[in-house]
Amino acid sequence: MDKAIVFVLGSIIGSFLNVCIYRLPKGKSVIFQPSSCPGCGKHILWHDNIPVLSYCALRGRCRFCKARISPRYIIVEILTAGVLALIFAAFGMTPKFFAYSLMACGLIVATFVDFEIHEIPDQVSIGGLIAGISLSAAFPSIFDVTLRSHGILNSFAGIFAGGGSIYIMGFFGELVFGREAMGGGDVKLMAMIGSFLGWKLVILTFFIAPIFGAVIGIILRIKDGREIIPYGPYLSLAALLTVFFGERILRVFLRGMY
Repeated sequence: MDKAIVFVLGSIIGSFLNVCIYRLPKGKSVIFQPSSCPGCGKHILWHDNIPVLSYCALRGRCRFCKARISPRYIIVEILTAGVLALIFAAFGMTPKFFAYSLMACGLIVATFVDFEIHEIPDQVSIGGLIAGISLSAAFPSIFDVTLRSHGILNSFAGIFAGGGSIYIMGFFGELVFGREAMGGGDVKLMAMIGSFLGWKLVILTFFIAPIFGAVIGIILRIKDGREIIPYGPYLSLAALLTVFFGERILRVFLRGMY
């Protein structure tokens, strides 16, 4: 399969992720309801639902009521296409490609929902966690092992390391600051990430995420006076960076130790 084909398929998947981002917080079905304009409620025509192209052709407005369509839609489509193409370029047509692509899709949904309502849907975190365990059993090569039992052990170790690290950080953060420092959604999201990455890479993700969170948090504190920021997006970004560079970072770190 060519990277261009993966990019096109990724944009189609991104269109579905937009449906999830919009409907999951509202408790709506992501499958059985046709797409419609949030402004006038009219069903979107099939040729107005082509990823990226339709948004550009309509200049970001509804064909019927001319209401402005959020640029989030085209951003998610291009972002999903680009991320999946990069994963394919890094891992080829292997179980890791499918596993990391599924995780990346979950992280994209979690990121945009968390930005909007400061919550992470359980459908993403718990559903993704179950998918991670299942894939580790079906394809243990995701963790560079051959036995299914070893694949499952790696996945569960990642779940406990990921969820546990965020839970402990939140526990001590609450003791220090006197208020909730980390939401339960972040704990579940990190457990989901661990089910795909295993304990080593999810711990690396744990240490990378605060770098992004701190930088953005300082900017938002200065700009808008915000004291609370969603942490899921930074966990997601750190997890994706770990997918591409994690093994390299660990090798450099271990080489430096010895």
